[in-house]
Amino acid sequence: MDPLTHFLDGPHARRAFALRMVMNPPWCLDVRDRAPLTVMAVLTGHAWLVTDGEAITLGTGDIALVRGPEPYVVADEPEREASIIIHPGQECTTLRGEPVRLSMNRGVRTWGNTAMGETTMLIGTYESDAEIGSTVTAALPRTAVVPAGKVSPGLVQLLAGEVGTDAPGQGSVIDRLLDVLLVHCVRAWTAAHPEQARGWLSAGADSVVGQALELLHDSPAEPWALESLAARVNVSRATLAARFRNSVGEPPMTYLTNWRMVLASELLADPHRTTARIAGEIGYGSPFALSTAFKRRYGVSPTEYRRRKYAAPA
Repeated sequence: MDPLTHFLDGPHARRAFALRMVMNPPWCLDVRDRAPLTVMAVLTGHAWLVTDGEAITLGTGDIALVRGPEPYVVADEPEREASIIIHPGQECTTLRGEPVRLSMNRGVRTWGNTAMGETTMLIGTYESDAEIGSTVTAALPRTAVVPAGKVSPGLVQLLAGEVGTDAPGQGSVIDRLLDVLLVHCVRAWTAAHPEQARGWLSAGADSVVGQALELLHDSPAEPWALESLAARVNVSRATLAARFRNSVGEPPMTYLTNWRMVLASELLADPHRTTARIAGEIGYGSPFALSTAFKRRYGVSPTEYRRRKYAAPA
């Protein structure tokens, strides 16, 4: 199970928020929600996306993935001054702090400064702070734009239709469709920009590295060593080490250790999983060995990490 699949289907429940935004000029949103990942699909009109001082125009059919948690701006013009701030938890205010969420409510999961606007966008925001999520987003650039036509327009329209209706099971359907759209966008962007893909996403350009990553992702509990991994993908240790580092940016065993730690941090969300069980599931011979490696990565023991991050509020 690769990091993206684990992020969407793993044991740590991630939270997603989706809405349809309708705008007429002039408009400018200063997005400070600190979300790790946002999907923006332009249904009609156009928008400017400004991240880290770089302005990108998005036309009808374009989709952008924006990696957080740093703020960014979305507007009808790149030089437009912001009038609305989007805070964490999707709280919306004017620059003076006046709430506008209700006044800009346009119906079921629809928000904007008009009911029928020149620009309509579909916004899907992943709000989870899971370690798996950080692994996924770290492989993407700050902004990844997928041009119109590279992802099925039917998928976008299906999601847009669900967002704008109120029916039984709608929340689950929206979550699943947003997940599918994200996967298709990541695939399309990676295929178009293999030279820019980082970490585990870069493996698609090298079949040997891709096979090695699949083995590490699917079987983290195996007692992997460079020699055994190289044998499974039918290359020498030196060849695998060189190609893996060139594609992923770190040695295979370093990647495996990091992947195991990320998995451990997620599995700790299950209060019924003991550290001994987690140790066995990810390839450590004892809870002590897991605790030593975990503390080296996160600075605290697994037990303390669970208490701080997953304990129910009093």
